[in-house]
Amino acid sequence: MSEFTARNAPPALDRSAAMIGESEPLRRVRDQLRRYAGCNAPVLIEGETGTGKELAAREIHYASARNLGPFVPLNCGALPDALLESELFGHRRGAFTDARSSEPGLVEYARGGSLFLDEIDSLSPHAQTALLRLLQNGEFRAVGERPLRTADVRIIAATNASLAATVEAGRFRRDLYYRLSPLYLVLPPLRERGGDLRLLAQHLLDDAVRRLDGSPRGWSDDALQALGRHDWPGNVRELENLVLRLCMHCDERVLDLAQLAQAVPAIWGGAAPIPAAQPLAARAYGQDDERGESGFAAAKRRAIELFEYGYLTELMRRAGGNVSRAALLSGTERRQLGKMLKRYGIERHCPDGG
Repeated sequence: MSEFTARNAPPALDRSAAMIGESEPLRRVRDQLRRYAGCNAPVLIEGETGTGKELAAREIHYASARNLGPFVPLNCGALPDALLESELFGHRRGAFTDARSSEPGLVEYARGGSLFLDEIDSLSPHAQTALLRLLQNGEFRAVGERPLRTADVRIIAATNASLAATVEAGRFRRDLYYRLSPLYLVLPPLRERGGDLRLLAQHLLDDAVRRLDGSPRGWSDDALQALGRHDWPGNVRELENLVLRLCMHCDERVLDLAQLAQAVPAIWGGAAPIPAAQPLAARAYGQDDERGESGFAAAKRRAIELFEYGYLTELMRRAGGNVSRAALLSGTERRQLGKMLKRYGIERHCPDGG
């Protein structure tokens, strides 16, 4: 956790791993966050899925003069037009059929703090107009109420798309775009953060082990190198999901290429070392020189073999090497399963004599 995060986040804040690292792109982001925290202007944060946009918004909020006020997040993609103004601005009793009591909106809940609007690009034209009025003069009117109220809230918006490109495509109001983006920040994807990947991988592994009450675990050098070759389209969230999956499915103290191949064979299956005694398994991992095949048909066959090899390996691990138990778990006839295991050179034993 960065010094900036640890110093300013309250104990209840979810300390996500997205801001852990020492790469130059992340250092620049931290510097911008510190600067933006000292200003009360709206902020627009852009970045790919899983890069930590909400965490960056929280960093700004908790390092600002508004840190004692609430941080209120809202996913704009989940806000239907029919409920938009009531959700944002509140309503008075009797304003519409189901309004049995007066209720404040999120703008009031966030008074003195920050309102985080995620997926801002998903707002409908009607929603964009309603938000523009708030940003233009800082005033709003609750549904069913005549007097105007003054908002005391900082707006921080986020999107995983280019909002400028959305404006050019005619799907977002240009005037609202300029109101939302006096301050602008782009979060770097994980693949551009260099050595941060190793720090994050170990931090997430330590965190998962702690939450699952397990023993300390680590990564092999080969596994870390394999992680570094992946482009991480899901960024830190994808890495977090991988770590959790490994912790739930593997018992080894050191996670290596074999565990990666079992967890996500479609990505890391080809990285796992295959013993010489398993020629067909080796072909499943793309080592198919003896056939000299290439193209779609060969790739499809190798993918099927890779799936079967990974499935059978995990099946035998769960069954403790017992073929009869493995056949029961998989719903496969024991003799047929034995042929498949022999075909892939997967070791087995039969303690029950079966």
